[in-house]
Amino acid sequence: MSENAREPAGTEFVLPPNPVPTLPVEGTRDVFPVNRIFCIGRNYAAHAVEMGHDPDKEPPFFFFKHGDAAISDGTFPYPSETSDVHHEVEMIVALAKGGTDIAVKDALYHVFGYGVGLDMTRRDLQSEAKKLGRPWEAAKSFEASAPCGPLVPASRIGHPDQGAITLAVNGQTRQEGNLNQMLWKVPEMISILSRFFALRPGDIIMSGTPSGVGAVSRGDSIVASVQGVGEIRVKVV
Repeated sequence: MSENAREPAGTEFVLPPNPVPTLPVEGTRDVFPVNRIFCIGRNYAAHAVEMGHDPDKEPPFFFFKHGDAAISDGTFPYPSETSDVHHEVEMIVALAKGGTDIAVKDALYHVFGYGVGLDMTRRDLQSEAKKLGRPWEAAKSFEASAPCGPLVPASRIGHPDQGAITLAVNGQTRQEGNLNQMLWKVPEMISILSRFFALRPGDIIMSGTPSGVGAVSRGDSIVASVQGVGEIRVKVV
């Protein structure tokens, strides 16, 4: 923080600041402070096709979720103003170091670890926004829209670039893919993002979802997993 950005001596917050959102670190009592959540769109070819797009014609694009959309209590509160909420299982990438213009060959040095997350989406609101050429925030960045599991440090599991990524609802498999099907790999995502944003420690990247996305209802049980990273169980409430 620059000198100009610091609060003058003796100042106080006029309102209590919100707590920092965190995710647990597996096997420890430590927590990871979540800053921003970057999400890459249509990073698996089959999902791009099921959403009506040609993956061969698209450069990568990203959208945001608020940091406090990340929750880890095993529940997903069904949101208001929608009747069509979809699940999207993703591997999440947590950054320990920030920077700009990060080279692809150096990108993995910035990673703290990995986890399993859900990009929950108000699909009806997203579809309407697409038709009108409007932003996606109401569809993607609502409260509790990123249920996540514990983070596993890269120092323990390395940097997963292949392995099954799956999701089941009420015991029925809906999404199946492999990390090696990502159109843009983790080092490329970090490098590209760092050209547009000054990445910071605590930033998270949701790395895309395989095909098979679909609606959930209150009472549903979701089990999502990434081979070599972990599994999460989430109840829709």
